[in-house]
Amino acid sequence: MKWLRHQTTQLLLLVVLLNLGLFWGALRLVGWPLVNGRSAYTAVTTWPQMPPGLVLGQVTGIAVDSQGQVFVFARGEKVWATDAIDPTLIAAPTVYVFAGQTGELLSSWGEDRFVMPHGLTIDQEDNVWLTDVGLHQVFKFDRAGKLLLVLGEAGVAGQDAAHFNRPTDVAVAADGSFYVSDGYLNSRIVRFAADGRYLLEWGRPGTKPGEFDLPHSLDVDASGRVYVADRGNARVQIFDADGRYLTSWHDEWQIGRPWAVRVGPDGFVYVVDGGDQNEWLPDRARILKLTPAGEIVDRFGGYGRGPGQFIWPHALAIAPDGAVFVAEVGQGQRVQKLIDGGNP
Repeated sequence: MKWLRHQTTQLLLLVVLLNLGLFWGALRLVGWPLVNGRSAYTAVTTWPQMPPGLVLGQVTGIAVDSQGQVFVFARGEKVWATDAIDPTLIAAPTVYVFAGQTGELLSSWGEDRFVMPHGLTIDQEDNVWLTDVGLHQVFKFDRAGKLLLVLGEAGVAGQDAAHFNRPTDVAVAADGSFYVSDGYLNSRIVRFAADGRYLLEWGRPGTKPGEFDLPHSLDVDASGRVYVADRGNARVQIFDADGRYLTSWHDEWQIGRPWAVRVGPDGFVYVVDGGDQNEWLPDRARILKLTPAGEIVDRFGGYGRGPGQFIWPHALAIAPDGAVFVAEVGQGQRVQKLIDGGNP
């Protein structure tokens, strides 16, 4: 009798585990709808028009200029899979420019320039700002790829006014001053004048307000407030222009783990919840749309390989017409365009 009870218990446990596995598998297949919710945003499946043979690889940065052209920063055949970074320059182009409406590839540049591409930002004058976590540098180019400014010493990590340690992103304020999230190893934000002169910095490793665990992305709104995607701490922290802490957004289910943050032309704040990269359980992969006060007004996307789904969404950009462009790193390795309610 004891043996029968033991066998029955094992059988029930097996059934429970099997059903749990099917449950998680179903959630992963549909993109975890209980968390992601539903939205009017849909993917434009004809965008972009990729030329035959073009391999973007790990796509890390994306932005839209004043003409509606979409700039993409990608690693090509190179992969950042371990903590160590191969110092070899990428021979192929790393910056690709697509027509925002049609998805046609218009141009490319950035050959033999970058070691490990990361962030891409376009400022009010259509200058293109790029960060390289392998070179520990920040670059400013014009939209045609002419180099205008370099900050940091190539291949030399540091934590002072002239050095970075794997910087991740750039945000440019209305007066031309700019902020660098620095980044993977320094956990600080550095502000520079428009000419590249060091002004101030704030932050250190930690979990308290004003501290960071990988500030992975940042942006500035029209009032000068600085939004930082504090990825390791699973929150967005908000500061004034001089780095004084104002508030933060953090909620495991609502905010998740912010990988990127951008202030749209519509004044809303868009956040990439890139998830936690669980190997077996279904993960999150979605875009959140919030008011500047932190109220979520929409969420869209889900984990997966289908249209409007993502695997490791890394960066996003919002066009003047409201279209949202998302770049995927890791297994995703693609860019997608999403529109709200059929807007062009």
